[in-house]
Amino acid sequence: MISRPLVSVVIPTYNRKNALVELLESLARQSVQEFEVIVINDHGESVDQLKESFSELQLKIINLKANKGHVHARNEGLAHTSGEFIMLCDDDDLITPNHIEKMLDEIKDSDFVYSDVEMVEYKWEGTQRVPIKRILFAYELDKEFMRNFSTYVSSGSLYRKSLHNKIGLFDVEVNNYWDWDFILRVLESFKVKRVAMASVLYAFSSNGDNQSAILSEKRNQYLMRLCEKHHLGKLPQKNFFTLLEEPEVMEKRAESVRVWDGEKIISRLL
Repeated sequence: MISRPLVSVVIPTYNRKNALVELLESLARQSVQEFEVIVINDHGESVDQLKESFSELQLKIINLKANKGHVHARNEGLAHTSGEFIMLCDDDDLITPNHIEKMLDEIKDSDFVYSDVEMVEYKWEGTQRVPIKRILFAYELDKEFMRNFSTYVSSGSLYRKSLHNKIGLFDVEVNNYWDWDFILRVLESFKVKRVAMASVLYAFSSNGDNQSAILSEKRNQYLMRLCEKHHLGKLPQKNFFTLLEEPEVMEKRAESVRVWDGEKIISRLL
Protein backbone atom coordinates (compact mmCIF):
# COMPACT_ATOMS: atom_id res chain seq x y z
CA MET A 1 0.00 0.00 0.00
CA ILE A 2 1.37 3.42 -0.98
CA SER A 3 1.35 5.84 1.93
CA ARG A 4 -0.23 9.26 1.64
CA PRO A 5 2.40 11.66 0.27
CA LEU A 6 3.45 14.70 2.24
CA VAL A 7 4.03 16.80 -0.89
CA SER A 8 2.24 16.92 -4.24
CA VAL A 9 4.45 18.21 -7.08
CA VAL A 10 2.27 19.79 -9.80
CA ILE A 11 3.76 19.94 -13.32
CA PRO A 12 1.83 21.16 -16.38
CA THR A 13 3.37 20.05 -19.67
CA TYR A 14 2.85 20.55 -23.38
CA ASN A 15 5.13 19.02 -26.01
CA ARG A 16 8.36 19.33 -24.03
CA LYS A 17 8.93 15.67 -23.29
CA ASN A 18 12.73 15.76 -23.33
CA ALA A 19 12.85 18.57 -20.77
CA LEU A 20 10.13 16.92 -18.67
CA VAL A 21 12.17 13.73 -18.54
CA GLU A 22 15.08 15.70 -17.05
CA LEU A 23 12.78 17.20 -14.41
CA LEU A 24 11.48 13.77 -13.45
CA GLU A 25 15.07 12.56 -13.19
CA SER A 26 15.84 15.43 -10.82
CA LEU A 27 12.81 14.45 -8.72
CA ALA A 28 13.90 10.82 -8.62
CA ARG A 29 17.24 12.00 -7.17
CA GLN A 30 15.72 13.91 -4.24
CA SER A 31 17.12 13.21 -0.78
CA VAL A 32 13.57 12.64 0.50
CA GLN A 33 10.87 10.75 -1.39
CA GLU A 34 7.75 11.68 0.58
CA PHE A 35 6.01 13.11 -2.46
CA GLU A 36 3.78 12.35 -5.40
CA VAL A 37 4.15 13.85 -8.88
CA ILE A 38 1.12 15.09 -10.81
CA VAL A 39 1.88 15.68 -14.50
CA ILE A 40 -0.92 17.41 -16.41
CA ASN A 41 -0.56 16.88 -20.14
CA ASP A 42 -2.29 19.86 -21.75
CA HIS A 43 -3.40 17.86 -24.81
CA GLY A 44 0.13 17.48 -26.14
CA GLU A 45 2.15 14.46 -27.25
CA SER A 46 1.70 11.41 -25.05
CA VAL A 47 3.92 11.09 -21.98
CA ASP A 48 2.10 8.08 -20.53
CA GLN A 49 5.15 5.83 -20.94
CA LEU A 50 7.03 7.89 -18.35
CA LYS A 51 5.02 6.28 -15.57
CA GLU A 52 6.73 2.97 -16.28
CA SER A 53 10.12 4.57 -16.86
CA PHE A 54 10.03 6.30 -13.46
CA SER A 55 8.38 3.50 -11.52
CA GLU A 56 10.00 4.59 -8.24
CA LEU A 57 8.02 7.85 -8.31
CA GLN A 58 4.40 8.11 -7.21
CA LEU A 59 3.54 9.49 -10.63
CA LYS A 60 0.08 10.41 -11.89
CA ILE A 61 -0.41 11.56 -15.47
CA ILE A 62 -3.57 13.53 -16.21
CA ASN A 63 -4.40 13.87 -19.91
CA LEU A 64 -6.59 16.86 -20.77
CA LYS A 65 -9.02 16.47 -23.66
CA ALA A 66 -8.30 19.95 -25.03
CA ASN A 67 -5.44 22.42 -24.86
CA LYS A 68 -6.49 25.14 -22.42
CA GLY A 69 -3.16 26.62 -21.35
CA HIS A 70 -0.73 26.20 -18.49
CA VAL A 71 -2.75 28.06 -15.85
CA HIS A 72 -5.85 25.93 -16.40
CA ALA A 73 -3.62 22.84 -16.36
CA ARG A 74 -2.20 23.79 -12.96
CA ASN A 75 -5.70 24.20 -11.56
CA GLU A 76 -6.64 20.81 -12.95
CA GLY A 77 -3.56 19.35 -11.32
CA LEU A 78 -4.55 20.73 -7.91
CA ALA A 79 -7.78 18.74 -8.08
CA HIS A 80 -5.76 15.51 -8.23
CA THR A 81 -3.37 16.21 -5.36
CA SER A 82 -3.47 14.38 -2.04
CA GLY A 83 -0.49 15.90 -0.21
CA GLU A 84 -0.54 18.37 2.68
CA PHE A 85 1.83 20.59 0.73
CA ILE A 86 1.96 21.65 -2.93
CA MET A 87 5.16 22.19 -4.85
CA LEU A 88 4.99 23.91 -8.24
CA CYS A 89 7.30 23.17 -11.17
CA ASP A 90 7.44 24.15 -14.83
CA ASP A 91 8.20 21.20 -17.09
CA ASP A 92 11.50 22.66 -18.33
CA ASP A 93 12.91 23.61 -14.91
CA LEU A 94 14.97 21.45 -12.55
CA ILE A 95 15.54 21.12 -8.81
CA THR A 96 18.76 20.12 -7.08
CA PRO A 97 18.87 16.93 -4.94
CA ASN A 98 18.25 18.45 -1.48
CA HIS A 99 15.62 20.97 -2.56
CA ILE A 100 12.46 19.30 -1.25
CA GLU A 101 14.12 18.33 2.03
CA LYS A 102 15.29 21.92 2.57
CA MET A 103 11.91 23.42 1.72
CA LEU A 104 10.08 21.06 4.08
CA ASP A 105 12.41 22.11 6.86
CA GLU A 106 11.95 25.81 6.12
CA ILE A 107 8.14 25.71 5.97
CA LYS A 108 7.73 24.45 9.55
CA ASP A 109 7.15 28.00 10.80
CA SER A 110 5.61 29.40 7.59
CA ASP A 111 2.76 28.88 5.15
CA PHE A 112 4.66 29.43 1.92
CA VAL A 113 8.35 29.16 1.05
CA TYR A 114 10.22 29.83 -2.17
CA SER A 115 13.90 29.60 -3.00
CA ASP A 116 16.31 31.63 -5.06
CA VAL A 117 17.04 30.27 -8.52
CA GLU A 118 19.74 30.03 -11.11
CA MET A 119 18.49 31.15 -14.50
CA VAL A 120 20.09 28.74 -16.94
CA GLU A 121 20.44 29.05 -20.68
CA TYR A 122 20.85 25.80 -22.60
CA LYS A 123 21.72 24.62 -26.05
CA TRP A 124 20.28 21.41 -27.43
CA GLU A 125 22.62 18.61 -28.46
CA GLY A 126 20.31 15.98 -29.90
CA THR A 127 17.79 15.18 -27.17
CA GLN A 128 19.91 16.62 -24.36
CA ARG A 129 20.17 20.14 -22.97
CA VAL A 130 23.66 21.43 -22.25
CA PRO A 131 23.93 24.45 -19.90
CA ILE A 132 25.90 27.32 -21.42
CA LYS A 133 25.09 30.27 -19.16
CA ARG A 134 23.89 30.76 -15.59
CA ILE A 135 22.67 33.87 -13.76
CA LEU A 136 21.83 34.05 -10.06
CA PHE A 137 18.32 35.36 -9.37
CA ALA A 138 18.22 36.24 -5.67
CA TYR A 139 16.35 39.20 -4.20
CA GLU A 140 15.16 40.31 -0.79
CA LEU A 141 11.57 39.52 0.13
CA ASP A 142 9.88 42.92 0.11
CA LYS A 143 6.11 42.92 -0.13
CA GLU A 144 5.79 46.52 -1.33
CA PHE A 145 8.60 46.20 -3.85
CA MET A 146 6.98 43.09 -5.30
CA ARG A 147 3.97 45.18 -6.25
CA ASN A 148 6.22 46.84 -8.83
CA PHE A 149 8.45 43.94 -9.82
CA SER A 150 8.00 40.26 -9.03
CA THR A 151 11.10 38.61 -7.58
CA TYR A 152 9.20 35.34 -7.15
CA VAL A 153 9.84 32.28 -9.36
CA SER A 154 7.11 29.69 -8.94
CA SER A 155 9.14 26.58 -9.74
CA GLY A 156 10.21 24.82 -6.57
CA SER A 157 8.00 26.88 -4.27
CA LEU A 158 6.27 24.91 -1.51
CA TYR A 159 3.12 25.84 0.35
CA ARG A 160 0.28 24.50 2.42
CA LYS A 161 -2.48 23.23 0.16
CA SER A 162 -5.07 24.67 2.54
CA LEU A 163 -4.26 28.25 1.51
CA HIS A 164 -6.29 27.71 -1.68
CA ASN A 165 -9.37 27.46 0.54
CA LYS A 166 -8.94 31.17 1.32
CA ILE A 167 -7.53 32.68 -1.88
CA GLY A 168 -8.91 30.35 -4.54
CA LEU A 169 -7.19 28.85 -7.56
CA PHE A 170 -4.66 30.27 -10.03
CA ASP A 171 -6.21 33.06 -12.12
CA VAL A 172 -6.48 32.16 -15.81
CA GLU A 173 -7.53 35.74 -16.59
CA VAL A 174 -3.99 37.06 -16.01
CA ASN A 175 -2.32 34.15 -17.86
CA ASN A 176 1.39 35.12 -18.25
CA TYR A 177 1.26 36.89 -14.89
CA TRP A 178 -0.48 34.11 -12.94
CA ASP A 179 2.55 33.63 -10.68
CA TRP A 180 2.87 37.34 -9.86
CA ASP A 181 -0.85 37.47 -9.09
CA PHE A 182 -0.53 34.34 -6.96
CA ILE A 183 2.34 35.57 -4.79
CA LEU A 184 0.64 38.95 -4.23
CA ARG A 185 -2.51 37.19 -3.03
CA VAL A 186 -0.49 34.89 -0.78
CA LEU A 187 1.47 37.80 0.73
CA GLU A 188 -1.78 39.49 1.73
CA SER A 189 -2.93 36.61 3.94
CA PHE A 190 -0.09 34.22 4.80
CA LYS A 191 3.39 33.98 6.26
CA VAL A 192 5.88 33.81 3.37
CA LYS A 193 9.58 33.02 3.61
CA ARG A 194 12.35 33.35 1.03
CA VAL A 195 14.99 30.62 1.27
CA ALA A 196 18.42 32.01 0.42
CA MET A 197 19.55 28.96 -1.53
CA ALA A 198 19.56 28.78 -5.33
CA SER A 199 18.34 25.19 -5.55
CA VAL A 200 16.08 25.63 -8.59
CA LEU A 201 17.32 25.80 -12.18
CA TYR A 202 15.01 28.02 -14.20
CA ALA A 203 15.28 27.55 -17.96
CA PHE A 204 15.68 30.89 -19.70
CA SER A 205 16.77 32.11 -23.11
CA SER A 206 18.51 35.46 -23.57
CA ASN A 207 17.45 35.31 -27.23
CA GLY A 208 13.90 36.17 -26.24
CA ASP A 209 12.03 32.94 -26.93
CA ASN A 210 11.08 32.55 -23.29
CA GLN A 211 7.59 33.71 -22.33
CA SER A 212 8.93 36.34 -19.93
CA ALA A 213 10.90 38.05 -22.69
CA ILE A 214 8.08 38.28 -25.23
CA LEU A 215 6.34 41.65 -25.54
CA SER A 216 2.92 41.61 -27.18
CA GLU A 217 -0.45 43.34 -27.11
CA LYS A 218 -2.08 40.25 -25.62
CA ARG A 219 0.52 40.08 -22.89
CA ASN A 220 -0.04 43.77 -22.18
CA GLN A 221 -3.75 43.08 -21.70
CA TYR A 222 -2.91 40.48 -19.06
CA LEU A 223 -0.60 42.96 -17.35
CA MET A 224 -3.39 45.55 -17.28
CA ARG A 225 -5.74 42.99 -15.70
CA LEU A 226 -3.14 42.25 -13.05
CA CYS A 227 -2.68 45.96 -12.32
CA GLU A 228 -6.41 46.53 -12.01
CA LYS A 229 -6.90 43.50 -9.79
CA HIS A 230 -4.20 44.56 -7.30
CA HIS A 231 -4.48 48.35 -7.71
CA LEU A 232 -0.90 48.62 -8.92
CA GLY A 233 -1.37 51.65 -11.10
CA LYS A 234 -0.03 51.48 -14.66
CA LEU A 235 3.06 49.30 -14.89
CA PRO A 236 5.10 49.37 -18.12
CA GLN A 237 5.65 46.21 -20.13
CA LYS A 238 9.41 45.75 -20.33
CA ASN A 239 11.87 43.08 -21.33
CA PHE A 240 12.78 40.98 -18.30
CA PHE A 241 16.54 41.49 -18.63
CA THR A 242 16.05 45.24 -18.97
CA LEU A 243 14.17 45.26 -15.67
CA LEU A 244 16.96 43.38 -13.91
CA GLU A 245 19.37 46.21 -14.69
CA GLU A 246 17.18 48.99 -13.30
CA PRO A 247 18.69 50.63 -10.17
CA GLU A 248 15.75 49.92 -7.84
CA VAL A 249 15.81 46.25 -8.81
CA MET A 250 19.59 45.97 -8.44
CA GLU A 251 19.31 47.41 -4.92
CA LYS A 252 17.23 44.40 -3.88
CA ARG A 253 19.83 41.84 -4.93
CA ALA A 254 20.64 39.48 -2.08
CA GLU A 255 23.27 36.94 -1.08
CA SER A 256 22.44 33.31 -1.77
CA VAL A 257 24.01 29.87 -1.53
CA ARG A 258 24.65 28.35 -4.96
CA VAL A 259 24.36 24.55 -4.76
CA TRP A 260 24.29 23.45 -8.39
CA ASP A 261 27.52 21.89 -9.65
CA GLY A 262 26.95 23.20 -13.19
CA GLU A 263 26.59 19.75 -14.70
CA LYS A 264 23.75 18.72 -16.99
CA ILE A 265 21.24 16.07 -15.96
CA ILE A 266 21.51 12.93 -18.04
CA SER A 267 18.20 11.10 -17.98
CA ARG A 268 17.84 7.35 -18.06
CA LEU A 269 15.74 7.73 -21.25
CA LEU A 270 18.24 9.71 -23.32
